[in-house]
Amino acid sequence: MKWTQEAKDGLSRVPFFVRKRVKARVEEEAARSGSNQVTLRHLHTCRKRFLNRMEEEVRGFQIDSCFGREGCPNRAVDIEGLALRLEEKLANRDLKAFLKERVDGPLKMHHEFRVSISDCPNACSRPQIADIGIMGASRPRVSEEDCTLCGACVEVCREEAISTEHGYPVVDEALCLSCGQCISVCPTGTISQGKTGCRIMIGGKLGRHPRLALELPGILEPNDLIMMVDNCLDYYQNECMKGERLGEIMERTGWKGPENINKEKA
Repeated sequence: MKWTQEAKDGLSRVPFFVRKRVKARVEEEAARSGSNQVTLRHLHTCRKRFLNRMEEEVRGFQIDSCFGREGCPNRAVDIEGLALRLEEKLANRDLKAFLKERVDGPLKMHHEFRVSISDCPNACSRPQIADIGIMGASRPRVSEEDCTLCGACVEVCREEAISTEHGYPVVDEALCLSCGQCISVCPTGTISQGKTGCRIMIGGKLGRHPRLALELPGILEPNDLIMMVDNCLDYYQNECMKGERLGEIMERTGWKGPENINKEKA
């Protein structure tokens, strides 16, 4: 559906974490009124209804994704079906009913458990401020193929994590963000595909006391990632007292992430 420029400008001022939902509701409002174009009036009507009846809009969780699947050239990894698997897992938790038991008063959008998926370290979907942030990772490795010292890998690496001073590429593991760009530009295969999967971060949030997510070690394959998300959800539902976000619970309990579970059980 077409939007007037005024309506587009108004939508851009809606907080990003509810913008998709508001956009869908505004288009529904325009369709109900028989209009084939969204105007500022439709946006104002929907915004008022959204604010006054917010609890009806709360699902209990929210999953955001970047545009990687739509052909973004920066995409580090393609994990088919990950968003759908996470959607099913979160829906099975019935988090809205869970939050209604914990929260004193009506539910608001900030109570929702948030998961954000970004297909590369550019992190367009802001995984660093989600309860669980997932970031695609493609780790380079140096193969036995001869290097022509063309310098393409050095030029493309924005982190300055690659050098060819000794006649072959050397990757600084501490600087590498696993974006995979050096792999795609290497003409000889000297820099080849290493481990692929996802980095995972937990406990990020905005609000009055913002907090960047804590990154857990390693690059996880899809099944291991799903297990890690399960561990985080178990912890969240066991420890949540008043609808706090995951990061607030981590600060209160001193929990450092699911990688400590086996140590605690030992």
